[in-house]
Formats: sequence, C-alpha cells, structure tokens
Amino acid sequence: MEFQLLGPFAALHRGRPVLAGLRRQERCLLAVLVLEAGRAVPTGRLIDLLWNGEAPAGARSTVHTYIGRLRAALGPDGVHVETRDDGYLLRPDGHVIDTRAFEDGVREAATAVDEEERVRHYDRALAWWRGELLADVADAALRDRIGQRLAGLRLSAAEEHARLLLSLGRHERVAAELPPLAEEHPERERLVADSMLALHRSGRSADALRLYRSVCGTLRSAFDAEPGRDLRALYDRVRRDDPALRRAEAPTYAVRVRGEWLPWNTGGGPALEFCNTYAGWGGARLPGSEWLRGYRTFAVWAGHLDLLDDRTVTRLLRRAQERPAEASAVLEGAREFREALYACLVEGAERDGTVGRDEAFARVAEVVQEAMRHAVFVRGEDGLGRWSPPPDSGLRLPLHAVAQRAADLLADPRRLTVRACPGKGCGWLFLDAGGRRRWCGLGVCGRQDDAASGPSG
Repeated sequence: MEFQLLGPFAALHRGRPVLAGLRRQERCLLAVLVLEAGRAVPTGRLIDLLWNGEAPAGARSTVHTYIGRLRAALGPDGVHVETRDDGYLLRPDGHVIDTRAFEDGVREAATAVDEEERVRHYDRALAWWRGELLADVADAALRDRIGQRLAGLRLSAAEEHARLLLSLGRHERVAAELPPLAEEHPERERLVADSMLALHRSGRSADALRLYRSVCGTLRSAFDAEPGRDLRALYDRVRRDDPALRRAEAPTYAVRVRGEWLPWNTGGGPALEFCNTYAGWGGARLPGSEWLRGYRTFAVWAGHLDLLDDRTVTRLLRRAQERPAEASAVLEGAREFREALYACLVEGAERDGTVGRDEAFARVAEVVQEAMRHAVFVRGEDGLGRWSPPPDSGLRLPLHAVAQRAADLLADPRRLTVRACPGKGCGWLFLDAGGRRRWCGLGVCGRQDDAASGPSG
C-alpha cells in the first residue's frame, strides 16, 4: 500500500485508490495513524485531534466505530490496525509512506559528503511534497498541531538544497523554483536571500528587488517586523549591482570539509578559532562575513577542529535536519557565546550593542558551567585524560565542546598573550607568546585589506 499525506490524502493499492467509501473524519483518523505508523496513538489523543478539544459525549465509541470501518475497508489490502492498551497502532508492514520517504531522503542528504550526491538526495526528498500536509482532510488547526515539525523540516531542506545549487552555479534552477516558497514564508530570510541572489545572477534583478519589497510588505502587515540586517544589506548590493554578487566564488583562505567552507586556522586553539568564524570583528558586519551560516556548518567545524568525532558529527547532522527549530536556536546561542567570548579576550572589544567584559565573562561562565555540569572524564587516543561533554547534550554538543576549551583558555596565563589582528575589517585572534607578532597571518579574514600587505607571523 502507498500512503500519500503530503498533499491531498490518498491510499493506493497497486495503483488503485481505496478510500472512496470512507467519510472525511474516518480518512482523517487513518491519516493520523499512518503518520504515526509503528507507534500506538492513545484514544484520548485521537479524540482531541479529530474534534479539536470539543469532542461530543460519545466520541470514544465513535472512534471505535471508525476503527472497525477502517479494518473492514483496508484489511483485505494488507493494512492492519491493532488495539494497543487504550489506543491503536497501524503496522508499517512495508507500506510506502511519503512522509517517511521524505524524512529518510533528508537524513541521507544531511550526511552525504559529495555535493552532487546531497543535491540528488534533496531532489528526491522534496519531490514527495505535492502540497500541504493532508490538504483535503485536515483543517489549519489540525495541520498546525501534527505537521509543524514536517513543515519546518521541508523549509530547512529547501534552504540547504538552494545553497548547494547556488554553490554549484545552478542559480537559474533556484530562481525558477524557490521564490514562490520565499513569498509564502517571508519570515525565513535565508529563503528570501537565496531567491534574491538566484534571480540577480539569472539577470532578473528587478524581480529580486520586487521580491524584497513584497516580503517587506508581508512582514510589516503579518508580523509587524522589518527585514533583518543581512537581508537589507543584500537588497542594497543588488540595487547597486555589486559585481561580487554575480559569481559564486570560493572564499579566500578557506578549506572545504563535508561540502562546507571553513576558515583556515590561525593556530591559537579551538576557542580562538571559534571566535574567528566571524570575519570582520573589528568593523561593520558585512555580507558574507559569517562563516557559521547554519547548524550544519557549526557541527562540521567542531569535527574539523577535533572537538567531536566523525560519527558524532554525522549523528548531529541527522538530528538537526529532524529538529530544525532546535538547531537554529542552538546556532543562535553559539553566536551569542562567541561574541561574549571575544569580548572576554580582547581589550576594548565592546563595540556598539555588545556587552562589557564583566557581563561577557558571566555569559561565558554560564555556558561553561552548563557544559561541565554533566561532563565525563575520558582517556583519549593519545593516552591523556580530558573532560568531554556528556552525550546527552543533544544538539548543544558542539557548543558544550567549545565552551570547555574556552574555559581552559580563560584559566590559562596564555590568554594574556591573545592579540587581535589590526588589519582593516579583520580583528581575528591569535596567540603572541613572543610579543613580536603583529598580524593574524595571510589576511585570513578573506578580504584584501591592510593585513594582507603587512608583515605576517
């Protein structure tokens, strides 16, 4: 049996529709069981979902009747609904379920190393979406209750898919597919930004500007909000026809790991390198200066710096795809921790809108204490013991790992030798134990500026 939930609900047995004789509410009940296939759904939850908290007195017996009709109608086609305690379970039994196929495809894309392979996985995964979840049997309230995670996963997958296509120079495909989704979800600024960039590179700058203005209007009317700083900066660059937007270039002084561009290291240890994932600490925030573009990049960076092993990184990438909202929250927390750590390490680091040193230290200490609360002491391959963040840190594992290294640095006299590169728009950190080094080296911020022409250490 093939079940289609991503769009109008359908069940096909050898290509033949089998739901024709069922009432709408019976089909809705079946859809919920299919969505949870392999897991028992309590009768109370089924009642709550079907009647949205306003169930009639005989709701329980009605559900029982519905189950009987489903068994009679679908049992001959191999669909088995079992009674489990005070609930019901639909056995997967090898049925094709589009939501499961979509999730499997996204997981495979997240862990693939080759970019072309990742694109193919995303292509197959996103092709399962034919419309809104249960478009013809669920109302907006029910869809919001049972489909939020899937909807968020779809948007995250679309964002990653577009980013990959843009990096491979396939902007025309992004320009053809992504803008309608961006207009539908103006709150997802990454969708909007990638749509604008793809349109601009396809010679449709006017459409890119029109999309921005449309998104602005929707944000103001629906969310009482304005576009973020990065999106406003992109709009200005498109309007000025910035030549740098016309081509997808590899960043200067970067290394490619698992399809992610990561900055070269300055040799100061993981805590300093974490600070250096934001280029341009010393100046205005510029488009493209943020290396931690998403949670995926954060996890891959942590693996590249040997804070996490490869198997753990793979596990985190899968979990981040399954829980996009949680992953975004962790990434935002990591960026805040990074800014506080930078302020702790650099004299005069308090820039506009940033915190003072005492408050910065308190913020760093809070995350460090969280990381150490359940840390475990392990023996490494080199034979040395070290503290390791607990496995149950979940998606916060990379943050906890770098927080431990930040604590080590802040407790080490070497932190007094930390220097910030004076290059224009740079400010990257490095250790200067000898007191003779002036620059971070090779202009690793990725822009041609004063640091690139000065002496390097």
